[in-house]
Amino acid sequence: MTKRLALMALGGALALAACDDGAVPSPTERQQQQAGSAETPAAVNAVELRGEGLTAGAEAFYFAAGQKEVEAALGKALGAALRSGENPECGAGPVTFTDYAGGLTAHFQEGRLVGWNWHLPQDGDGAASGTVRLKGDVQLGTARNVLEAAPGFARIEGSTLGEEFALGEAIGGFVKADRVEMLYAGTQCFFR
Repeated sequence: MTKRLALMALGGALALAACDDGAVPSPTERQQQQAGSAETPAAVNAVELRGEGLTAGAEAFYFAAGQKEVEAALGKALGAALRSGENPECGAGPVTFTDYAGGLTAHFQEGRLVGWNWHLPQDGDGAASGTVRLKGDVQLGTARNVLEAAPGFARIEGSTLGEEFALGEAIGGFVKADRVEMLYAGTQCFFR
């Protein structure tokens, strides 16, 4: 009986030793774990767009992240917002948007990040102080042949918005004059 109790006590001690402190990894730690710890940290002035959100510098934001936090990180990476506004007629409900240099627009609903689109700069836009890019080979301006060879590429037939495509299940975009004109993910206010 004492051997059994000793084994149970040893097992309990080993189980407790295997437990962590319960701390949740930060977005940066999660990003590094996903990408592999051998990679260098993200540049402070770089934004990487992803199907489930975006990264700004070393911070990762999934859709549903707080608007103030996302805007602050994007401001550090790309410079102050160029403009913001609201589209109350969006099919998904009212959407607030914030535009940044480099052609990035972040979409928010009820104070939460819900989508982004990356487009060619508009008239009056200044140069970005940082860089915007999509993970992978497809970027704004990518040639049609490179786009069509990308993993997950599919044409969206019958789009009323132009020549539309999907890259996997989470990212979409448009082609004009044989080049990628816009990329997007999450909630959009496209009127189809």
